[in-house]
Amino acid sequence: MTIETKRVADDEAGLRLDRWFRVHFPDVTYGYLQKLLRSGQVRVDSKRVQANARLEAGQQVRVPLVARKPAVPKPSLQPPLGLSKADRDFIERMILFEDEHVLVLNKPFGIAVQGGTGTKRHIDGLLAGMADRFGDRPRLVHRLDRDTTGVLLVAKHRDAAAKLGRIFQTRSAAKTYWALVKGVPKPPQGKVEAALVKAAGPDGDRVRKALPGEQDKAMHATTHYAVIDRVAHKAAWVSLKPVTGRQHQLRAHMALIGHPIVGDNKYEGDKVLADSGIAPMLHLHARRLVIPHPVPGEPRIDVTAPLPEHMRKSWELLGLDPARFDADREG
Repeated sequence: MTIETKRVADDEAGLRLDRWFRVHFPDVTYGYLQKLLRSGQVRVDSKRVQANARLEAGQQVRVPLVARKPAVPKPSLQPPLGLSKADRDFIERMILFEDEHVLVLNKPFGIAVQGGTGTKRHIDGLLAGMADRFGDRPRLVHRLDRDTTGVLLVAKHRDAAAKLGRIFQTRSAAKTYWALVKGVPKPPQGKVEAALVKAAGPDGDRVRKALPGEQDKAMHATTHYAVIDRVAHKAAWVSLKPVTGRQHQLRAHMALIGHPIVGDNKYEGDKVLADSGIAPMLHLHARRLVIPHPVPGEPRIDVTAPLPEHMRKSWELLGLDPARFDADREG
């Protein structure tokens, strides 16, 4: 028999078709699944679907023999350059969204996005080691600091990287961050405009407000903020929307207006709420990204990342409820 139909189990309801295939047929790459879908060889309840279709319990998935046959082992399918299965699984668990052109990751706390002095393990390097999985070398479209968590956009091929880069340059990407800051900003909604310059310090590179006469090396930076909730006068949960994308922009801007981000050891936020049981970790999270798709006609990319564990615990400890705010109304 060259065709098989598999029933979607009750506990698989809501699973995306591509994720369902990854569980049942791990040898089928995402790119190959796309080819099978385009040619109609894979169908759900006899209907053509896309890889991101959500499955329902009891549906029948049509699976051709070519997808069921185990792939012949090839050297390219082995973890290259010493990349371990644990590292590959680490990347897989981060994936929030994926199609043929774009990958959106939920970056965890404490891992660098790119390499640098003394940094050997980073997301860029891990992605490069998984070119066999993605069909090309994935390329970072923007950056997050080592201790910032949340939405990270990656292009799966050179053309997508170029188009997404241009979209970012035109400021067509809407980025929303969540942070816990010292005190409560006044007014509760506002804008911070302060040009920044790089400045080395004892704890590594940082930025500071540009001084008169430094216009030639100053970087214009603008951030919109809004208080979502507060903990008396001690702390506030804020939504931050950067207009520009400078290094440490959000961290430096909040410190400049007297409300450093909790756990920020570069901008005087590491002593905030020190005796409250809050983890001494940076409380800055890239919550949501909305950006046009690099392929004309495709739906825009709109991805939201759940709070990391240390921030979720802090919200719980402080009586803040992230579930009160859906993605369409945040900030």
